[in-house]
Amino acid sequence: MRLLPWTTTDDRPCLLITDGEGGPVSDLADGIEEMQLDIGEELLRHARAMHADPKVPDREFRFLSRRLAEALSDALRVARN
Repeated sequence: MRLLPWTTTDDRPCLLITDGEGGPVSDLADGIEEMQLDIGEELLRHARAMHADPKVPDREFRFLSRRLAEALSDALRVARN
């Protein structure tokens, strides 16, 4: 079974029973996971640039912190899959 990178409408995990050969749902999940990891990398680059600028307002750091937490959650889900 494969944990998919999305949940049901009532926030339960979605699982795919697969033989390991791929298929359209598996390919879609691969694409979404890749996109999630790309977003995480982009956020990390942005965070490093913000840390280098002492004039960045606290509210921007809080916003970035929330986005980084979401990206980390996505990355951990991919890693555990």
